[in-house]
Formats: sequence, C-alpha cells, structure tokens
Amino acid sequence: MAPVRAFVDELEEYVNERLSSLDLLKEPEIQVPDRSGIVQRLKMALKNELEASEIAAVWIPTTPEIEVKLGLARQVGDEAKHYKLIEEHLAAMGADLSGFNPSADGYGPMFQLLAGFKTTIERIGAAQFTRESLALKKNEQFIEFCEAAGDQATAKLYRESIQPDEEWHVRLGRMVLEKYAVTPELKAQARRAVEAVLDLAVKIQTKQVKEMKVSHAPGC
Repeated sequence: MAPVRAFVDELEEYVNERLSSLDLLKEPEIQVPDRSGIVQRLKMALKNELEASEIAAVWIPTTPEIEVKLGLARQVGDEAKHYKLIEEHLAAMGADLSGFNPSADGYGPMFQLLAGFKTTIERIGAAQFTRESLALKKNEQFIEFCEAAGDQATAKLYRESIQPDEEWHVRLGRMVLEKYAVTPELKAQARRAVEAVLDLAVKIQTKQVKEMKVSHAPGC
C-alpha cells in the first residue's frame, strides 16, 4: 500500500501546484464590487452545484464498489444541499430568481468532460480528487471577493457550510485512489483524468476572466 500512497501524495502535490497557478488567472486587484457582482457569481454557483450533484448521481448505478457508491450518494446530497443554501441566500439578499434556470444553456464543459469517464479510477480521480480540489480553490477566491465587497454573510456561508463538504469530497477521492489505483495501468488512468480536468479548469478560468470579465467565481 505504501507505493500507492506515495503515488497519491505525488499526484496531490501536482494538483495543488497546478491549482496555485489559477491565482495568476484572476484579476490581481479586486475592484470593490456592488451586490450584483455577488449575485452573478452565486447564480454561476447554482449551475455548478446542480451539475456536481447530477454527475455523481449518474455514476452511482454503474459504480461496483459499495463504499464508492455510498460516497457518491453522500456527495449528491451535499451538492443538492449547497444548491438550496445558495438559493435561500440569494432570496434573503433580495435577488429575483423567477424564471432563472441554471440548466437552460445545457451542460457545461466540465460536466461533459466528466460524463465521458467510464471507470471508477478515472471518475474519482477526475471529480472528487481533482474537480473538488478545484472547487476548494475557486471557493477560496470567491470568499476573497466577498470579503473585499464587505459581504461577510456570503463569505461565512462558503467558509462554514460549503467548504467543509468539499474537503470531505477530496478526502473521498484520495481514499479511493489509495485503495484502488494499484497497477501501473490504473495509475496512468488516474493521471490522465487529473490532467484533463486541470487543463480544462485553466481554459474555463481564462475564458471567464478574458471574455466574460468575471474573476473570483466560485466552484461547486
């Protein structure tokens, strides 16, 4: 088991190094935003949460490992809970969500990428191990944005109610890789999945900043 743990340690270090580079793909200085900037980003978060819940649900029937199946089931609930918390928070802010449908434009590129993975190692390496680490990073950026805006309530929601769940999702990913990535072929599958998610994450954040003029957007 020790060689597998060393492999996961190395992969985790690589993920963290790549994610740290995302700080170079955001506005270096936050212009004090108005409430609309928070609302815009929270609406983006609703789409992310919905898709994170749905992809985990889609995988449950075709996941043979019972503990992984149950971990996915917990994540479905976590992400759905986050959706409701954010929705209620937006309502408390006075945001009008009538007619808002986060699924209106179809699935985003991250969902489409994840949906293509067929094995447990690929799925967990891509989603829980990497995409959820990305979510932690993106949420940290969003908390920074909220604090700059003086919106302590939204920052507290993410720090106390959302981030702890995301940390558990990452731990689930690590546990699964340590237990099941036991052959060179499976390790290679994990690496490829990790790379694919990280490469897409850079493209998405670059597009948000350069084309959409949106920085410090939350994850899922």
